[in-house]
Parts: sequence; C-alpha cells; structure tokens
Amino acid sequence: MATATDTPAGIAAMSRAVVSAAAEFVGTLERAVVGEDNIRTARGNAWAAIQADRARAQARDEMDALVRALLADGPRTAASGRALSAVTSAAAASESPAAAGAR
Repeated sequence: MATATDTPAGIAAMSRAVVSAAAEFVGTLERAVVGEDNIRTARGNAWAAIQADRARAQARDEMDALVRALLADGPRTAASGRALSAVTSAAAASESPAAAGAR
C-alpha cells in the first residue's frame, strides 16, 4: 500500500530523469550542430574572458599613453591665445559692414 510520502519522491525522481534526459539531448544536439571542436566549455569561457580582459587592459594602456602625450605638450600659453584672438579679430574686421563701406 502506498503512503502519501511515496508520491512526492516518485515525482521528484521522474523530474530528475526528465531533466537529465533533456540535458543529454541538448548536449548531443550541440555536438551535432556546432561540431565537437566548437562546444563551449568552462575552460573556453574562462579563456575568452581572459582575452577580453587583456584587450581592455591594452586599450586602457593606449589611452593612458595618449593622455600622457597630450599632457607632455603642456597647456596653451597666453601668447598663443593672444595670437589666435588677433587673427580672429582681423578676420572679423575685414568682414564687418564698416569695413565694407570704407572700400
């Protein structure tokens, strides 16, 4: 005679069997679709993460070098700023209506 505690154990065992069969089916299907050499593994995932970390570190190092190079040139001096404003003022004066009337 079956008791109430026998039924949940049977359902759990059946559930485990279904999940196990489904996992085996998915693994077999993956091997058939992508090939034995292209199956993703924990080792492959870890290697991909390492490669991505190295690429990010290299990009960060390149950006740091670029910033250092820009800072090595130093900020613009006041003299170069005055020269730029003189050129801009001369160009603006040549295009002003007063300058056009004087021609």
